[in-house]
Amino acid sequence: MMGKPIISGTRITVELILEKLAAGETLEQVLEAHPPRLTQEAIQAALAFATEALRADVVYPLPEMTR
Repeated sequence: MMGKPIISGTRITVELILEKLAAGETLEQVLEAHPPRLTQEAIQAALAFATEALRADVVYPLPEMTR
């Protein structure tokens, strides 16, 4: 999947799970769309992974340039 993180044993990306949930799909709808490989535990793991990935992101503001 071009290096994107996936649900173990599937070709379902963490990104796809996040997109579906952000678009308003319920957990049940996401699970129904990908039986039997996708589980509630896998979705929870995807959310935990995304949380950790964002937590590790560090932004360094650049100083304002004066003229």
